[in-house]
Amino acid sequence: MISTLHSGLVSVTFRKLSVPEIVDLCVQSKLEGIEWGGDVHVPAGDIQRAKETRRLTLESGLKVAAYGSYYRLGTQAAPFEPVLETAQALGAPTIRVWAGTIDSQDANELYWESVIYEGKQIADLAAAAGISISYEFHPQTLTNTAESTLQLLQMIQRENIYSYWQPAVGADSEANLSTLSNLLPWLGNIHVFHWFPEYERHPLSVGTKDWGKYLSILCASQRDRFLMLEFVQNDSVESFLQDAQTLRSWLDASKNCP
Repeated sequence: MISTLHSGLVSVTFRKLSVPEIVDLCVQSKLEGIEWGGDVHVPAGDIQRAKETRRLTLESGLKVAAYGSYYRLGTQAAPFEPVLETAQALGAPTIRVWAGTIDSQDANELYWESVIYEGKQIADLAAAAGISISYEFHPQTLTNTAESTLQLLQMIQRENIYSYWQPAVGADSEANLSTLSNLLPWLGNIHVFHWFPEYERHPLSVGTKDWGKYLSILCASQRDRFLMLEFVQNDSVESFLQDAQTLRSWLDASKNCP
């Protein structure tokens, strides 16, 4: 069995654009889906906007890849139910969440326990709605390394939880390959960009060699997922269109991988 890799866009790449403008861009660039962000485009609790965004997305021949929420475990800042209800109205198959606000190595046992406890709660709520939970793989969370991410997911022990993945900024391709391989059994969607050596954005085509290695693992992982462009050089539409063409060419080539 070979996985199907779908192309997409993370809507927060263009926070200043409207929902219809982002839909039009994805249609123009021949991408397949959109992760709609919860900070600007589809705020948690705005059910009518979520329904309208779903309608515009589907009527344009696109898929809702995910709901990119900014819900953070362990903060007690807001209830999860409005996030879940919004994801349902949006028709999102998964909700991106953040595992707290502290790097794993800096968090004490009590903090870990609070995040794990809440992680179980929201996973159960989402499962009842037929939705999965996808943890952002990111600094300043408990999922800042592959090892800590696996520890968290294994301690939450729910079937509907996954981890996103993105190349760690500043890490070389071999280090990124290692984290990708380690997370593969739990892996959900992928955020795609090429920043190097630090937070310096480059055209995606510059990363063809590195991403070729990542795709060789992903295309044989026996699970469908979205690879979604996140942020582009100079935040420009022209850069996005070029990156979208690059991403589509990679995915077209990956259809023939064993």
